[in-house]
Amino acid sequence: MGDNAGAVALTIVLLVLIIFVVIVLVRSVRIIPQARAGVVERLGKYARTLNPGLTILIPFVDRLLPLLDLREQVVSFPPQPVITEDNLVVSIDTVVYFQVTDPRAATYEIANYIQAVEQLTTTTLRNVVGGLNLEEALTSRDQINGQLRGVLDEATGRWGIRVSRVELKAIDPPLSIQDSMEKQMRAERDRRAAILTAEGTKQSAILTAEGERQSAILKAEGDAKAAILRADGESQAIQKVFDAIHKGNPTQKLLAYQYLQTLPKLANGSANKLWIIPSEIGEALKGIGDVLGNSTPDRPSVKLAQNEDSESFPGHSAATGV
Repeated sequence: MGDNAGAVALTIVLLVLIIFVVIVLVRSVRIIPQARAGVVERLGKYARTLNPGLTILIPFVDRLLPLLDLREQVVSFPPQPVITEDNLVVSIDTVVYFQVTDPRAATYEIANYIQAVEQLTTTTLRNVVGGLNLEEALTSRDQINGQLRGVLDEATGRWGIRVSRVELKAIDPPLSIQDSMEKQMRAERDRRAAILTAEGTKQSAILTAEGERQSAILKAEGDAKAAILRADGESQAIQKVFDAIHKGNPTQKLLAYQYLQTLPKLANGSANKLWIIPSEIGEALKGIGDVLGNSTPDRPSVKLAQNEDSESFPGHSAATGV
């Protein structure tokens, strides 16, 4: 009986020792993940900051506080009403990008750094936008972002926090102002459309006039070249005929016959009111008359009738009106 009781007691002690050792190991060994940091307090006082990796704590003496995230965090704050310089209430929605750089300061210098950043952002935003009118607030987002970032970074530096960026998600003016702005934008778009239409019409007219001018110039140049070519062709034709006649050494009878063949062509066309008859026609007809007179002696010789009112001069052409 006594041996059994001693064995049971020994087993219980061993189990207690094993449980105690497990608890000590669990409380002593800590693994810190990457991009995290832990603050260790020893007997209630700050002892050290744990970096990522394996670390050993003293059980029941050291206490590890909740781990801090060292990555850049994005916090979107609800829209805040802000009064501008021209007494208009606008709703501004902001986004803050910040990062914990000093885990000790973020733990002991501020109770809740996220809430502190939100309140500081709201007050700074009201101070910055309060000095701008509505138009400046709508068109100066980069300036507002820069001022907010500068003030927040300076104030949160002692909290172990670095504010990297501050962005204004939206600036919503009152509904009445939005209607007026839409009307103004529509009027501005209509004005630009009218200007563009007028400019297009002007350019079209200029291009049309330029095209007509170029067309007229090209047409005139074409007519001039055509006239020159026609004149050159006629000149060459006359020269060839003249050379051919002289090379052929025609007789007086042949020339007289050619003159008679040419006379009917002078009357062609309804606009011919005046015939120009070379003076050589008389000599040619006289030669024909002599030939015909010699061949038929009983027939009278042909003479050229002249107008009584006109005067004939030797060596000149006679004009007869039709």
